Amino acid sequence: MKSKTNGIIMDDVTIISNGVSIEGKISSKGNIRIDGNIKGDITAQGNITIGESGYVQGNINGQNINIGGKVDGTATAKEKITLESKSILNGDLITRILVIESGAIFDGKSSMTNSNENLFKDSTK
Repeated sequence: MKSKTNGIIMDDVTIISNGVSIEGKISSKGNIRIDGNIKGDITAQGNITIGESGYVQGNINGQNINIGGKVDGTATAKEKITLESKSILNGDLITRILVIESGAIFDGKSSMTNSNENLFKDSTK
């Protein structure tokens, strides 16, 4: 079933496969899955998934963020951030809901809020 948020269909998924390296900013109106290497910021109106082989050196902004690989930068989610058991996050996180599985490595500060009005503005300072 397709879900809509603000008139945008959220079934579209952009996949950056293992073995692919990108340097620069990435922006999407849908969902993004990263299994390769990204050096730059990622912004999505949908969900962002960093697979076990994924590595991001930059800030991540999305609706929900699921990290299974490594991120060096700030992660900001309007709703939820999940750090899977093999994930490594070196940086701060801002979200409403935080899930950290056993074995995950998190080195940074966390900020949780019930209001998501200015989450993206606060993370870009």
